[in-house]
Parts: sequence; structure tokens; C-alpha cells
Amino acid sequence: MCNKLTAAILGVLLTCNCAFASLNGKIEKVISSSGINSSGVTVSVKDVKTGLPVAQIRQKQPMMPASTQKMLTYPAAAEILGEDYLFTTQIYKTPDKDIYLKLSADPYFSTLDLKTLIKSLSANSLVTCREFYIDDTIIDSEEWGEGWQWDNDLNPLMPRYSVYNIDKNLLTLIIRPTIKGSQADVRLTEFYPVTFMNLVTTGDSDNVKLSRKNNISPDILTLEGTVKKQVTRTFPVNNPKRYFMMRLDEAVKAQKFDYYGSYPSKSSVNVNKTLLTEVSHSLERAGADILKNSNNYVAETVYKLAGGKYKNSTGTVDAANEMFLDYCKRNGLDTSDIRIVDGSGVSKNNIMTSDFVTSFLLNEAKKENFDAYYQTMAKPSEGTLKNRMLYFNGNLRAKTGSLSDVSAIAGYLTTQKGNMVAFDIMINDHKLKSNKKKILEEEILKTIYVNY
Repeated sequence: MCNKLTAAILGVLLTCNCAFASLNGKIEKVISSSGINSSGVTVSVKDVKTGLPVAQIRQKQPMMPASTQKMLTYPAAAEILGEDYLFTTQIYKTPDKDIYLKLSADPYFSTLDLKTLIKSLSANSLVTCREFYIDDTIIDSEEWGEGWQWDNDLNPLMPRYSVYNIDKNLLTLIIRPTIKGSQADVRLTEFYPVTFMNLVTTGDSDNVKLSRKNNISPDILTLEGTVKKQVTRTFPVNNPKRYFMMRLDEAVKAQKFDYYGSYPSKSSVNVNKTLLTEVSHSLERAGADILKNSNNYVAETVYKLAGGKYKNSTGTVDAANEMFLDYCKRNGLDTSDIRIVDGSGVSKNNIMTSDFVTSFLLNEAKKENFDAYYQTMAKPSEGTLKNRMLYFNGNLRAKTGSLSDVSAIAGYLTTQKGNMVAFDIMINDHKLKSNKKKILEEEILKTIYVNY
């Protein structure tokens, strides 16, 4: 009986090894036919039910994960903050006639929200104050991450982020045509001290380029090209705190509140105060923006806030990184082969292995709240998969990642045979064009989908 059982187990293992070798060979063939240097591609695929590897190609090779990293940092941050967490901005008064505006680094905070808070002064019969303080202690003042590319600072997907988040830290520029051959009309929707070198003319096409040289003059923006019809461009504010203070001063003056002083920073902790009103937005909204839409600004803010709560102090990236590594340790994950420096994967200083990513995903799949995590990811036709992976219909939930020379995708795939796998594909290659990398990712996934 014992010999029969042993033989059966050996038979199953032999079958698994043959299937593993067969799928590995098929994936290697797909990589080879793409023309890419195969050393720049890593793949890890593991069965969610058994935890066993299905395909492994250079899975221990350190690579840059790009935004797939958000799949790892977000659940760690969400656990610390709690599923019911609210970004809550509050305004208080004190018996000494001081006002405190307590900021929450809310990535969804808007000028309209700020006006709502300031209107509460009139609603509470306040017409003046002794001092108007800003409590900006919830996260630190660092607005960009380690290794972020300075020449990407006009990218609307890469705004600076801070406790002074407002209006997504973006400016909106309207460029209108005039008479053909003449200079176009340029204006901002909100006042901000920026000088435009307007070289845009009215022509037969819409082709506008924005540039600025921060090392020379960060407040001068050069516009070049042509416009045929009205064009809208968004770009990051170069000084979020200054933009916030301008909107605050406008809101205070609009309420005819008798205050003409500055707005010094001061903690409201241990201050005898009364809440006037507050504005809140939910973490649930942030989860979709981070995992479906790959919003770097929201991801970094949430990451720092979680770090602050973890350390019971002002949020910093260092505190958040410590929080993430502790999360991995508590979940039995070996972090010796990774390096993490931000929450979004924007920095090329982030290093991970495909094996680590799939181990992390397997661990998440065991948890009670897995379905919520799974549903928050993008499926084909939405988010960063809006025009991708349509072949897989309802069988894929994933997170993409893109940097210059880097493309990656990770997530969960249910195959034709009904097997759910956790997968990670990272391509670090400077020769293959971005669209070719993405085609390769899809071909690898098709190979897995059909053959496992």
C-alpha cells in the first residue's frame, strides 16, 4: 500500500515537472521570437490554490517593477490606515480667538472644500481672529521621491505632493486660437504667478509643447507649436504650498473675514479648541485610483500617511518603508532581495524580483478581504488596461507599470482550464519600444492562459 502511495505521489510530481518544463519552454520561445534580449525579461507564475510555481524564468533576477509596486505598497498602507479611513481636513477655533486649519494631506481636497471650511467662520459668527494657524504636521515637507526624474516635472501624472495638496496640485492652461498666423491666446483657469513665453501661433493643427527650466527659472513656462481649436493642458504646480496659500487667502477675503496676517505653521495637538467643521474623502476612492488608474500622487500621499500612523509621528517615506518591510515580515515574506524607496514605483531605485511579487500576491489571496483587493485592480477595458488585454475578458485583474526602458504587469489570471494564477512579468530593456514590450507581455499571458 505504502509503495503504491509513493508511486502515485511520484507520478503527480513527475507530471507537474513535465508541465512546468513545457510551459517554461513555450514562454521562452515567445520571448525569443520577440527579438528582445531575453536577459531583460523575468517571469514568475504560481498557482493560487496550491502555491506551486507554474512557470519561472529568471524569477530571482532583480528588476525595476515600475508601478506594479503599487500592488504591494497599497495593501500594506490600507491595513495600517484601516478600511474606513478618511482623509479629514478640519478647522477649529480657540477661546483666545485663534483659528487652526488642520490639514490631512487629502489628495482629493479642492478649492471648493477649502471655501466650505472658511465659510464656517461666518456660520459661527466669527469676523476676525488673533492668529490663523496651519497645522501641517501630518506628513513631512518632501514633495518628490528619491530617484524621481527631474525632467519629468511637467508630466500631469507626476505632480509634487505634500500636506498642502489641493486641486490635485495641477494647473489648467487654456490655449485659444486667434487669427491664422498670429499668436494664440494663453491663460490659466486659476491665478498663479507663472510667466509664459508664448510662441504658439494659430495654424492648421493642434501641436503644443510645454517646457521649463527649473534650474534657471521655475516660474517661466515656454509654449511652442500651433493650435487650430481650443486646447487644454494640465501641468503640475511647482510650489504646492504657495498655490494653497493663494487659494486660502482668496477664500478668507471672499468671506470678508477681518484677517490680514500670515498663516504660520503650528501643531494643534494639546491646544484647547472647538471644531467648527470638517471635510472628508474616503480611502476606498484612493484604492481605485492607485490600483486601477496608477495615480502616483495619491499613492505617495497614502503611503506617507500610513508611515506616519505606523510610527505615530509625522509621515515620511522612511517610516512608510519601515511599515512595508514590517508588513512583509509579519506575512512571512523574505525581503532580502528587494529595495523599496517610494510607494508608487516611480523611482528606478526600486528593485524587486518576480518571485517576490508573486509570493506577495499569493499571500494576499489567502486573506479574507482578498475579493475587495482583487476587484480594486484594473480589468481589461478599464483604468490602465482600458485598451489592453481585451482577449482575457473577465479572467484578468492586473496592475501595469511603465517607465522609460521599463514595462511590467502583475496580477491574477484565471486560465482556460479554470486555474487561477498569480503572475509577474518585468521587462527592463532600453532597445525594444514600449508598445513592443506590452505586446510581449500579452503574448506571455496568452501562452499561460491557453496552456495551464
